[in-house]
Amino acid sequence: MSVKTMHSQEVTTLLEKVAGLNQAGGNERVKTIVHRVMHDVFQLIEDLDITPEEFWSAVYYLNDLGKNGEAALLAPGLGMDRYLDIRQDAEDEQAGLAGGTPRTIEGPLYVAGAPLSDGFARMDDGSQAGETMILTGQVSDQHGQPLADAIVDLWHADLKGAYSYFDQSQSEYNLRRRIKTDAQGRYTAQSIIPSGYGCPPEGATQALLNQLGRHGRRPAHIHFFVSKPGYKHLTTQINLAGDEYTYDDFAFATREELVVDAVRVEDPAAAEQLGLNQPFTRVEFNIRLLATDKPELQVRHERKRALEGETA
Repeated sequence: MSVKTMHSQEVTTLLEKVAGLNQAGGNERVKTIVHRVMHDVFQLIEDLDITPEEFWSAVYYLNDLGKNGEAALLAPGLGMDRYLDIRQDAEDEQAGLAGGTPRTIEGPLYVAGAPLSDGFARMDDGSQAGETMILTGQVSDQHGQPLADAIVDLWHADLKGAYSYFDQSQSEYNLRRRIKTDAQGRYTAQSIIPSGYGCPPEGATQALLNQLGRHGRRPAHIHFFVSKPGYKHLTTQINLAGDEYTYDDFAFATREELVVDAVRVEDPAAAEQLGLNQPFTRVEFNIRLLATDKPELQVRHERKRALEGETA
């Protein structure tokens, strides 16, 4: 269809009314955003000659997405979370705050208030007979000086690729812990090697990915929040090397510096030193934080998170 209407006075007036620009009151920022979003949607309809059938399919897709609670899953799958990271990296570069351990996406499955330990924590509840993982590392500043009393907040999936709290079959805070670094800036966690996972096969996110010819798989990974007063808060995650999807993550979270080797240790003496009686896998991830005097950079950004604001 060759009909062009976007520059007509009728459409211009309609967009102003849709966004409330012709009315007093409301939130000016929201008005500006809605006006831009709806302008771009209208322009998309015109440029790609979107049919009524296609439009209403999209509307009902959004209904399904909300019904399944998958909007926060689709966002990383469409690169939105990664794009926000790209922008933040550019802002850091411009502000002279680049460097340190790279950020990457948070994901939607954090739960606030995990138990806090000094130096060491056992993360798993022993209910799954997975390969024992010893995850350890040192938190330091940009000059390599150890940072004592930094908080390393960890969470990861179980052997089924499921997360406690969202998976009611798991115990409270299973595979979720906060560890305060020791005098040498070190933290150690004993857990099990997590499994990767995929989007629900019958869900709305996978339905769109199918239309794009894409899979919805994530590699085995471990999430981190790392914080200390006077330092820039870090949101990151590591991917375990060797996973089929390490470099093909549907959520675009992989960064080369965040791919970490998982080294199997079969030396009985090394196991005994850790109180273990069988081989284990060692994962080492050292973290560098950047100093900043800006309070807003020392905390994680606001978003809806499970139990946040409800727990200490």
